[in-house]
Amino acid sequence: MQGEVAFVCISEKKGTPKHAIPSGELVAGFGLAGDAHGGDWHRQVSLLDEADIDFMRSKGLNLKPGAFGENLVVRGLSLDSLGIGTRLAVGEARLEITQVGKECHTRCAIYYKTGDCIMPRAGLFARVVRGGPVAPGQSIEVERLVPRDATVAAVVTVSDSASRGEAADTAGPAVQALLAEKLGAFVAEAAVVPDELAVIQKTLRDLASRGLDLILTVGGTGLGPRDVTPEATRGVIQREVPGLAEAMRAASAQRTPRAWLQRGVAGVVGRTLIVNLPGSRRAACENLEVILPLLPHAVALLRGHTAHPETDRERQEALA
Repeated sequence: MQGEVAFVCISEKKGTPKHAIPSGELVAGFGLAGDAHGGDWHRQVSLLDEADIDFMRSKGLNLKPGAFGENLVVRGLSLDSLGIGTRLAVGEARLEITQVGKECHTRCAIYYKTGDCIMPRAGLFARVVRGGPVAPGQSIEVERLVPRDATVAAVVTVSDSASRGEAADTAGPAVQALLAEKLGAFVAEAAVVPDELAVIQKTLRDLASRGLDLILTVGGTGLGPRDVTPEATRGVIQREVPGLAEAMRAASAQRTPRAWLQRGVAGVVGRTLIVNLPGSRRAACENLEVILPLLPHAVALLRGHTAHPETDRERQEALA
């Protein structure tokens, strides 16, 4: 899968429209040199398909490159099949897709003129993994494809000692491996944070804002004075999914009655499911194994697919 860069756009000051430039420099860990929206975050570079911009022009709009806030206008490469985690080669540079679409908090002039805006649904955002020059006509190629329909997850280990480098995080990597092996999920982010309520909440909110399907926390679910992961999670989620936590506790209690002391919760914010797992490698994996069969259906429901498996089977049998 290959296309080319049609335009390179920047804005030197936030709040001003982006404009096309003859060429630019993609800077690792920042974005486009000179662009006011670059920085140490996950939306360093934005991309739009030229075909989507042409569609908006067909509505009578005189749109210049950068009108939607995009950094790179891409020609000949369909962006709507690319999911979070996809790696793009732009000459020497490498981009990794971190977010699909972006909610507009305020309506722009384009929306008021047409009743539509493409950035919330068609825009892609990326992190610059490796820097390099970029210019119109340069090839842009999919180096690693993560399909749009793949389950995308994040694993957040909550541990004071691991965050300080005093202890190795073994549970987080084990959970990541289990997600990939049993669920076929792409783990877009793996973080280690201290047992600080505000830090945990900020991490969860930042990850959920990217539209990830699943966030698993590991640790901080017990009775210790620093165990605040459930409280942090409740401060972020909009709806609890108590059955998941209950199922994990009930299954674990068959092995040890101490499982009833675990306080982990599960819930939803936006379309992201957050689940607390205990902190030991063994317990985290055993608990995850319990709910793994439920996660594909949960993700499908959160994505808006409302048909139940029984309904699908009955329909297929009726058509047979």
